[in-house]
Amino acid sequence: MKIIFLGTAASLPTAERAPPCIAINFNGEYILFDCGEGCQRQMRNRVSYIKIKKIFLSHFHGDHYLGLLGLLQTMTLHKRTEPIEIYTPPGGIAFLKNYFASGYVGLSYDVKIKELGEETVEFQDYFVESFHVEHKVPCLGFLFRQKDKRGKFDKLKANTLGIFNRMFGELERLGSILIGGREVTLDDVTGETRKGKKIVYSSDTLPTRKLVEKASGADIFICDSTFVHEEDRNDTLHCTVAEACSMAREANVKRLLLTHISQRYSSDEVLVEAQKHFENVSVAEDFMEIEL
Repeated sequence: MKIIFLGTAASLPTAERAPPCIAINFNGEYILFDCGEGCQRQMRNRVSYIKIKKIFLSHFHGDHYLGLLGLLQTMTLHKRTEPIEIYTPPGGIAFLKNYFASGYVGLSYDVKIKELGEETVEFQDYFVESFHVEHKVPCLGFLFRQKDKRGKFDKLKANTLGIFNRMFGELERLGSILIGGREVTLDDVTGETRKGKKIVYSSDTLPTRKLVEKASGADIFICDSTFVHEEDRNDTLHCTVAEACSMAREANVKRLLLTHISQRYSSDEVLVEAQKHFENVSVAEDFMEIEL
C-alpha cells in the first residue's frame, strides 16, 4: 500500500504545490481523496488513470473538486469502459449533475455517484468510513482501513494436528475439517491476526473531538494544517499546525502528515513549528510517496 500526495496546497496553486488531491495505491487499485485543479497533470507517470476505481470528495469548495471533469474526460480519451464510483457529501448528486452539464462531456463509461453521511462503505479488502468535520460547507473526513488479515499458516502445527498435503487446501476452503473425530479450524493452525493499516484524512476543518476519535491509533494521520500563526486564520475554518499536532498527540497516531499548506509559509517554517509539538511529523509535499 502506498500513499501518493498529488496536491498539498491550501486554496491556491503555487509553483511548488497543486490544490488538494491524495491517491492511495492498494493492491494495484487507485483510490482518490479530493480532486483539485490540475490533478491529472500531477498524476503523470505516478498514477494510472485507468486504475482509478473510486473518488471520494470531501466537499464542494472549488480547490477540492474542480479537477474532476478534466480527469474523467481524460479517462474517456484512454478508452475507459469500466464504471467509476464517486462518493460525496450530501448534495453531491445535484452539484455534479450541474457540473457535468456545463459542456459536451460525452464520457465512455458510467459514473456512479453516492452521497455519504456518517457511514462505512465496505469493499473486498478495505473499507472507507466517512464522518462530519467542521467547515463552512458540508464537509467529510475519511478513514481508510485495510481489513485485518489472518495470521501466517503454521505448517508444523498443522502437521502435529494431523493435517498433511491436500488437506491444507481443504481446510483453507472449508474453514474447518474433522481429524480423528476432532474439528480443526483455520485459527488452530494460523498465527495471530495481522491488523490492517489505518489512514485518516481530515480534509478541511477546525479541530474536532470526532476527528481525534477517528484518528485514534492511526498509522498515518493526514491533517489540515493551513496556518502557522493563529492571527492568520481570521474567520476561516482551518487548523493551525499546533492544533493538528495536538490532535495527533491526543489520538496517539504513529505518524502525522501536514497538508493544505498556505502559500504564506515555506515548508521549513511549517516543519519548525510542528516539531515543537509532535515528534514523528512531516510536511506533505507534492509527489511525496509513503509506503505502508
